[in-house]
Amino acid sequence: MANFSSEDEARLQSMLRQLLQSVKEKITGAPSLECAEEILLHLEETDENFHNYEFVKYLRQYIYSTLGAMIEEEMEKCTSDQNQGEGSGYDTLVQHVTKVTQESKEYKEMMHSLKNVMMVVVESLISKFEEDQIRNKEVQKKTVKEKCSNYCTDNCSDSDSSFNQSYKFSQGKLQLLLEQLDPGQPKEVRLEAIQTLCSAPPSDILNCENWTTLCEKLTICLSDPDPAFNDRILKFCAQTFTLSPLHMTKEIYTSLARHLELYFLSGENHIPTLLTGVDVTHPNVIHLLKKVRLLNEYQKEVPSFWIRHPEKYMEEIVGSTLSLLSIQHDQSLLVSQKILDPIYFLALLDVKAVWFKKWMHAYYSRTVVLRLLEKKYKSVITSSVQQCIQYFESCENMRSDENLICPKHCGNKQKTFYSGQELQYIYFVHSLCLLGRLLIYTQGRKLFPVKLNNRKDSVSLTDLLVLFTRLIYYSPSCPKMTATAHAEDYSPASLVTEVLRILCDQKECATECLYKSPVIDAFLEPIHNLMKETEAAPNCSETALIHIADVLARIASVEEGLFLLLYGESMNSSKDENPTGAHLIAQFSKKLLDEDISVFSGSEMLPVVKGAFISVCRQMYSTCEGLQVLIPYNLHDSIAKAWKKTSLLSERIPTPVKGSDSVSSVSQESQNIVAWEENLLDDLLNFAATPRGLLLLQKTGSINDCVTFMFNQYAKKLQVSRHKKFGYGVVVTQVASTSAGAAALRNSGFINALITELWAILECGRDDVRVTHPRPTPVDPIDRSCQKSFLGLVNLLSYPAVYELIGNQDIPNKSEYSLREVPTCIIDIIDRLIILNSEAKIRSLFNYEQSHIFGLRLLNVLCCDLDTLLLLESQYQVSAVLLNAQEENVLEIDGGQRDFIIDGLSVERNHVLVRINLIGGPLERILPPRALQKGNDPYPWPMFSSCSLPNSYLSQVTKRVDLKQDNDIGNLLSLFKISDKQAEWVENCRVQFCQTMRTKPSIISGEAIDANVKNESLSSVQQLGIKMTVRYGKFLNLLKDGAENDLTLVLKHSERFLKQQQAAIKSSLRCLQGRYPGHDWFVSSLFLIMLGDKEKTLIFLQKFSRLLTSAFLWLPRLHISKYLPTDISESGIHPIYFCGAHYIEMLLKTEVPLVFSAFHMSGFTPSQICQQWITQCFWNYLDWIEICHYIATCIFLGPDYQIYICICILKHLQQDILKHSQSQDLQVFLKEEALHGFRVSDYFEYMENLEQNYRPMLLQDMKNIRVQST
Repeated sequence: MANFSSEDEARLQSMLRQLLQSVKEKITGAPSLECAEEILLHLEETDENFHNYEFVKYLRQYIYSTLGAMIEEEMEKCTSDQNQGEGSGYDTLVQHVTKVTQESKEYKEMMHSLKNVMMVVVESLISKFEEDQIRNKEVQKKTVKEKCSNYCTDNCSDSDSSFNQSYKFSQGKLQLLLEQLDPGQPKEVRLEAIQTLCSAPPSDILNCENWTTLCEKLTICLSDPDPAFNDRILKFCAQTFTLSPLHMTKEIYTSLARHLELYFLSGENHIPTLLTGVDVTHPNVIHLLKKVRLLNEYQKEVPSFWIRHPEKYMEEIVGSTLSLLSIQHDQSLLVSQKILDPIYFLALLDVKAVWFKKWMHAYYSRTVVLRLLEKKYKSVITSSVQQCIQYFESCENMRSDENLICPKHCGNKQKTFYSGQELQYIYFVHSLCLLGRLLIYTQGRKLFPVKLNNRKDSVSLTDLLVLFTRLIYYSPSCPKMTATAHAEDYSPASLVTEVLRILCDQKECATECLYKSPVIDAFLEPIHNLMKETEAAPNCSETALIHIADVLARIASVEEGLFLLLYGESMNSSKDENPTGAHLIAQFSKKLLDEDISVFSGSEMLPVVKGAFISVCRQMYSTCEGLQVLIPYNLHDSIAKAWKKTSLLSERIPTPVKGSDSVSSVSQESQNIVAWEENLLDDLLNFAATPRGLLLLQKTGSINDCVTFMFNQYAKKLQVSRHKKFGYGVVVTQVASTSAGAAALRNSGFINALITELWAILECGRDDVRVTHPRPTPVDPIDRSCQKSFLGLVNLLSYPAVYELIGNQDIPNKSEYSLREVPTCIIDIIDRLIILNSEAKIRSLFNYEQSHIFGLRLLNVLCCDLDTLLLLESQYQVSAVLLNAQEENVLEIDGGQRDFIIDGLSVERNHVLVRINLIGGPLERILPPRALQKGNDPYPWPMFSSCSLPNSYLSQVTKRVDLKQDNDIGNLLSLFKISDKQAEWVENCRVQFCQTMRTKPSIISGEAIDANVKNESLSSVQQLGIKMTVRYGKFLNLLKDGAENDLTLVLKHSERFLKQQQAAIKSSLRCLQGRYPGHDWFVSSLFLIMLGDKEKTLIFLQKFSRLLTSAFLWLPRLHISKYLPTDISESGIHPIYFCGAHYIEMLLKTEVPLVFSAFHMSGFTPSQICQQWITQCFWNYLDWIEICHYIATCIFLGPDYQIYICICILKHLQQDILKHSQSQDLQVFLKEEALHGFRVSDYFEYMENLEQNYRPMLLQDMKNIRVQST
């Protein structure tokens, strides 16, 4: 800019003048100088041509030439830094570069130079402006002498400047214009007057006292027959709407609305009728539509700013609109002779009532609209309801006529004529959308019922919803109303479905409107007719059925809607008498899958209809209560058969030929087959959302394919389903609770991907470039970046999964590990992160301490499952490895003393070692914390490196107390000796037990009984379990020396006894390769209860094995048992899971819904943790006396009490569960923490209530496990 010439100055002046001229209207319309400045400052946001102005182009080029090189250099530098460090995002990069540029010397010099140049240009423009002003005054003087119409227009200046316009619009001038607008004045005078109004600044007009008179005059002028004059007035109104404040635009709007109201009420105007239709090329119609369109455009814009103004302005706008729309001509005339009301023309321009949607959006305006509708203008609602009813009746009477409502050419852009039929349909669409929006809000629903003139009964809310529902399958399909690529579907079924979808999304609204039996019955009517193969609904097309299924799926995805479908309002879940919606939908879906409905045979849309209705069923069978109702229909078999059939077809799809167009190589039909196959797999996969559903899925033989599909969806980061809220977390946890599920997860690559992702975060980061810019050192033991992977492993590694994945397998223990050698399986994780017993393993880790702490934390969770602990100990001697590591962490002190080095790893190892070596409930053992304390002694807990545990970890609370036999317990035991009537004996026993538990629960502690047995070979897991049991028994003072041999004999005899009842099964699953894979914790518990008496223990077991309770308390009892159906035995899923845990989830959802939701959101399942608790008889979770109460309660009161006790525990933990769900460590908390403060006796009254409500169903199902083959 140093060589700024006069030519440059002239060029800049021209550019600046062009810019100012372009924004002249916006600036002159500003009420103040500050507003004008604001307009200029935000010009880029409001002017779409901003970047096309020459001045803007000039500035951009100048900035680039001055600062471009520096900006590019800074961006390259930042990009280079980001590649080496954490990516900070595009926005942060822009902010940084902007800041550096603004602080640079070059920027300051450029701004200084630019400011100097622009000052020269602006001063030159101002001087020219003053010259133009003088010249303009002279011209004005001449004009005053020649004309008395003392006005100026934008075109009166000879200069290009936009500043030569008069800024004052005097009072006298406005009065003169009012006189010139009088209908008696010549046409030319009136045109000039309105032109002057259009050219004048709105602020000047607003400041005039005659503004109200002007509005009245404009209302009169709008009736002028001259089209040119009318257009000028509408232009003035449009300008006012755009540039003026609300109190001005409100006056103009109400004047326009009042004019239209008078226009329609006057009998002199030729308003079209339904018989004649509307020709949009007719001059009168053109002018009318222009006025209505202007009104409608303002209706849609005004909600964005009317909240900033007094409510009375809004009330006037709303009131004038509703007053206009409430106009109705003589209703006594035939429909065809009816004169069109204003709402027909509004509907023609705003078919979907967008104006009403915007008015109802905000509470501020919605309140006013609803109040006026209720008090003065309810006829608007009544007319809309009437229109919907009339349309439905016309469909019902003439549904075979495809041309009834939807015109063949309604999608033509050049359409110029609308018949009466088309107008009726357009008004119906407008009414439907208006009513649909009204029903969303509580006050809107209170406007119902409405009374119609031609009906005796009022139309209630339910009546209206039934009407909407029946419209889906009674109305004909309609072509799209526009010819654009992404045109909306204006068919009645699509429009009604869209309204119903919105209602479904509003819980309160859906409860009042949709969750009613008449509405559900209306949805099910066409299904019922098709099932009977009647001709009652011949026009119920595939498309209508898809819409019905869509809404039903949304209803079923919400608790209240699901309950209504399953049980109806009469709480009837029977499939025989008056079957509920769930039964009818399941029957229909099964018929569709079996292609047993002749109406749809050969239809191309059949797969879509099938998928839509299976989706409804999926919403039901993915819940415990829904599956319970749908089990009789064997949908899993039907879906599996359909999938296998489709899978065979998809295998025949030709491979795309190289070099050819892939779209043409693979036909659309083939793509549809693949999509249908994936849809069926997803449907099957959703059975795995519940324990029993998982059993059904495994029976189909498709679990591997379903899990592979799930993994592919997971790998692609695809959305699970529109009705699934929390992804596949629950499904993965459910699947991982069984051996077959764990094998499927391994085969699919899911576990490999999980571990690879973990290793990338834990060891390598996101890439290997992080050398010059390392990540910050983690503060937490498990860094937040690893938390998701950690929880994923915790969810995955239930004992059935652990045994399937690592059972009978050695760890590699290599002599050397490459730094780039990434683990791919659970064995590798144990080898590389947990059992670090060599220098090679330690050297292979980039972050040794952090990674090993991760492994120790994972080991700590795994060891909470006693079977997993015994397996790890028997295969890998985990405790010996940890003790050896502690020994290596000892520091020699002067005097020959040794002391442990306290660091993160030694503290973690100490905690794990205490947990491994000490058994006991919350009051029976003390676990050291895993965090250092403040003060002089940060870790007061003793560490150890040998098998002997320091006494400080042994609780002093639990000591054996010799109790004399209480009278109540004596009465209980005496019942075993006397009874002639079996039923009376059982009932007396129950009563006495309940009374004892309520009054003196401490009596029942396993000290009044005894037993004995014989021998067999035991697994290493059982042998370690024996040592653990004896250690615990001696701690409780229940066992004496020699108890280990006695328990060994009991377990050997028990195993031989159970082996006689086992069936021969061929399976690839490890858990089915012979003996029960875990330790027999029930027999161990019973041995302690019998105080180590072998004989009494065996006698009890032999008699107890005949009871149903033994199937659920004594887990090895039904391991591959011949008393179970073969398909259940082959599944490897124990009844405690598919029956007991299934009902725990089902009852939990009803009894403690907040806890159930917390599990669901955490991606964890109650079934997995309850299965762990029950399998090990609550060892380590409850104190011994409570374990005795648990076993005694289940034996005396029935196996269903096992379910009730689990419900009570979860209810007891409700606050903790909600808290840890928020902190995202629920599964870790439930597995690691003992059940503090829980006493079985405290919940007896609650459990008796549960028994009254659920016992018939639970006991019936528990008894049926022997013959159950569902």
